[in-house]
Amino acid sequence: MNKQRAQEIAASPIMHNVTLSGVPVYIQHVDEHTDTARVYPLDDPEHELNVSLGQLIEE
Repeated sequence: MNKQRAQEIAASPIMHNVTLSGVPVYIQHVDEHTDTARVYPLDDPEHELNVSLGQLIEE
């Protein structure tokens, strides 16, 4: 996923279908300097991860 699209999704009040390795995730924050995002699985909000934007797929 490109940085601009990830930022748009993170800022949007609408839930988007984004996955990480097939698991639906919520994008909390995008770090412009490292091209990473802070995400968590929708079914496990306590399990936050920092991942490369390239790992995220918008369905």
